[in-house]
Amino acid sequence: MSATPLLEMRGITKSYPGVQALREVDVTLDRGEILALLGENGAGKSTLIKVLAGAVAPDRGAISINGQVVSIRSPLEARRAGIGVIYQELNLVPTLSAADNLFLGCETAVWLHPSAEREQAQKLFARLGVAVPPATRCRDLSVAQQQIVEIAKALGSNLRILVLDEPSATLTPQEIDRLFGVLRELTAQGIAVIYISHRLDEIFTLANRVMVLRDGLHVATKPVAKVNRAQLIEMMVGRNLEQEFPARSINIGTSRLVVKDLQRGRQVRGVSFELRRREIVALTGLVGSGRTETARLLFGADQPDAGMIVLDGRPLHLRGPRDGIRAGICLLTEDRKAQGLILARSALENFALPNLGRWSWFGWLRRRQERHAFEHHAVGLRIRLANPRQRVEQLSGGNQQKVVLAKWLEANSEVILFDEPTRGIDVGAKYEIYLLMNQLAAQGKAILMISSELPEVLGMADRILVMHEGRITGEITDVKNATQEQIMRLAVG
Repeated sequence: MSATPLLEMRGITKSYPGVQALREVDVTLDRGEILALLGENGAGKSTLIKVLAGAVAPDRGAISINGQVVSIRSPLEARRAGIGVIYQELNLVPTLSAADNLFLGCETAVWLHPSAEREQAQKLFARLGVAVPPATRCRDLSVAQQQIVEIAKALGSNLRILVLDEPSATLTPQEIDRLFGVLRELTAQGIAVIYISHRLDEIFTLANRVMVLRDGLHVATKPVAKVNRAQLIEMMVGRNLEQEFPARSINIGTSRLVVKDLQRGRQVRGVSFELRRREIVALTGLVGSGRTETARLLFGADQPDAGMIVLDGRPLHLRGPRDGIRAGICLLTEDRKAQGLILARSALENFALPNLGRWSWFGWLRRRQERHAFEHHAVGLRIRLANPRQRVEQLSGGNQQKVVLAKWLEANSEVILFDEPTRGIDVGAKYEIYLLMNQLAAQGKAILMISSELPEVLGMADRILVMHEGRITGEITDVKNATQEQIMRLAVG
């Protein structure tokens, strides 16, 4: 590597009203290396990346590329400097083709022939070693293919530094492996990568160095080979988590929910299992195996073609989510932002939506009771927010998840379906969610946890159900001695 770093960020400081987002943060990045950027939600990762991307102006600090101080005052200037940023929410026009998205905003002629555009697109995709049909509209591509379009778009702008924010959150294990292959190919070409992820296993697989932020401060930057998982967690949260998955005493009770031969098209085919009191059952499998579709049937969001759902000895006939809620079943959806919350509304309003009948009296809403109920759960769940009127879009992922959980606890839910409960949540907030799940199980509730993270499945579940192509292909009861390889064998059928 050259003695002069490719990128230097010195003394980066940024504050917002009432919040010190970054305080004198330094970053160095060499050619051809992958730097992992870690920290809890609110640690300052997003602000730091937005400064580099030209989306946010720092209060103080300097940025140098190849030893030359540069002024990056807009995303366009960042792109001209060879900096490409791929956010968790992909920035593509879904109705345009992959090729059109590649050249949108950087056209070099008044009119570019479609065949020439497709030829250039194919060259960029070939450089990444991934086949993406250039003429296909982006809305018809998989998430993994859309990410490749984003990377190819950055490549077309003399890319020198690529930043990826939680790129693996919605990818299958096979797609993650393919993405890692692409990133290694880019680094072999001298391109440097900043990789943000809450999945620590990925850091040890992919990165050369790891940098940790906490509360806007630079905690440490170390070679990945010189740190272990426990040390990274302690640096991120500022305290020692003795166990990543909190232990609990298990006293499993009687059967609560029984599912018999549940079917819906080819997505759910003859699924049968039971959930018991004080039990956490994990439902896992590859993306598309039918896990989420099964949960939607249990909640009443979709209608089965056949089968039976029995709760506490009573057959249920769920014609919609309202029936599921009344029966005491709740679903914390995989995509909490799109399906679990109204982002532009306050935490209090989101909490109240399924519970308005509890506080209404002859058409009048008892606001004091509503607020008192929310504050009770906010304290119990340790929801961190400025006030109940704060919009949920301003909360961290962990606190958004807690708001969703609070509204279902107020609805007296007895069967709780968690679909990817810790997706996009930092390790400290994950630990709090795990503690809450253990507490709910101890209260006698039955929990079904859908998860793609196999360490989470092995660390939290009392039993494991594995799905493949709409069917349950195996049940693991001896979780203590189970392995990820055992689960994957069942997941691939």
